[in-house]
Amino acid sequence: FSKGSTAYLNMEPGDCHGDQSAVSALVQAGITRVVVGIRHPLQHLHGNAIRSLRGQGLQVDVVGEDLKSKIMEEARKSCLLVNAPLIHRATSRVPFSVLKYAMTLDGKIATTSGHAAWISSKKSRNRVFELRGRSDAIIVGGNTVRRDNPRLTARHGGGHTPTRIVMTQTFNLPEEANLWDISDVSTIVVTQRGARRSFQKLLASKGVEVVEFDILNPREVMEYFHDRGYLSILWECGGTLTASAISSGVIHKVFAFVAPKIIGGKNAPSPVGELGMVEMSQALDLIDVCFEQVGPDMLISGFLQPVPDLVPVIPSEDETFAIDPSITPYESRIIFFYKTWDPYGAFSNFSPHPIQMPDGSGAYATWSSVEHYYQAHKFVGVDEPVAKDCVEKIKSAKSPEEAARMGRSMQKQRPDLVRSDWEDLKIDVMYRALKCKFSIYPHLQSMLLSTAGSVLVEASPHDLFWGGGREGEGLNYLGRLLMLIRSEFLGECSSTSEITCEAL
Repeated sequence: FSKGSTAYLNMEPGDCHGDQSAVSALVQAGITRVVVGIRHPLQHLHGNAIRSLRGQGLQVDVVGEDLKSKIMEEARKSCLLVNAPLIHRATSRVPFSVLKYAMTLDGKIATTSGHAAWISSKKSRNRVFELRGRSDAIIVGGNTVRRDNPRLTARHGGGHTPTRIVMTQTFNLPEEANLWDISDVSTIVVTQRGARRSFQKLLASKGVEVVEFDILNPREVMEYFHDRGYLSILWECGGTLTASAISSGVIHKVFAFVAPKIIGGKNAPSPVGELGMVEMSQALDLIDVCFEQVGPDMLISGFLQPVPDLVPVIPSEDETFAIDPSITPYESRIIFFYKTWDPYGAFSNFSPHPIQMPDGSGAYATWSSVEHYYQAHKFVGVDEPVAKDCVEKIKSAKSPEEAARMGRSMQKQRPDLVRSDWEDLKIDVMYRALKCKFSIYPHLQSMLLSTAGSVLVEASPHDLFWGGGREGEGLNYLGRLLMLIRSEFLGECSSTSEITCEAL
């Protein structure tokens, strides 16, 4: 049905798999013309698919370049809005941040006593769950944890569940809280360096990650989570932290649910704390404002900052270094990789490249990613029904992230189900899966071989075994294995799958 048709894309395909699969799909479908709303915002993908499609003989029209009119300008604006999270990540090096709050008609988010359940309707709360389900993480402050003891789950019947982040300067948090239960989703507490060391150890014993900052402010925190690969963050905090986030310039969009209720109260809290404004001319205006009735409530949404235009093109790291050598953050011989949208993101064990591995009976089984295979093999061979069931659930997980969550959760909850030789075998399990992946995908092998002479570092700041760590303190075993496999492909090393410390 698609032969000879025109495909309309709101953004140039990114081909995060590294194999131009999106371009191939369009060509194989018989598409003859492609209309692209905007070019890809990430520099290493910018224009690549457009050139490839034109090279295959397809007509490609880019809105605002090849197609210009008032209607096309509106269309381009719509494409910018729908891709705002990725564009903000590419241009500002912080995740796209959405501030959400519910308030009464007289601008209160709680009564004078602090009671806030429930200001908005059930329909509005369901919309909030949808917002959470589209976010990588949710941020709250210490006051919210102490006052409301929230769970901050998406509650949408499965699928993606965002990480919970607590931002607290004093670390004055309760020993027992719903957020400390990480059986279904992880929690990260960010705080000032040195705050309550004993309490940090208590949270660590519960599996809660604590990240310390020399200077705790929203800008530093967002830059850190940008480096961890977060794309979109939902802020559900009180007025004090909200004001700090707005002042730091990290809030990009606002969702305000206004309930037709009046509670009054001179000291009742409002959604935004002190911003230092003394005249109405200083007020912040929302852009592209939308009004929507949700049950009895009114939802008002809009951008605090305009979505950045992608013209001119953001300079690459090489171009920036040529202008000012002092600002390059890395040595030229080190290649960092982490998420699939990074230039070398396909090196990650989370990249969506299925592999076929022997199942022990002479047959081969297909695994959706290296991470699926790795997590499941923590429990392979354990003669327990729960362990066998866990293997099957991990194998059928919808994403590598979900497979990782399942494997890690079960390992924490039931360490007795983890195979007794796992610590000795896990490097070899990862090696075999990676070797298979780079053997069956020629474009990945070519990418790996192109890095010859460079040090490969898995840039996870929090995984100190497979990653390089935030300050280079990690063991970087994933990078080491990739360099070993690269050497084997290049014929420089005759190593077998037995990995030794000397080989690494």
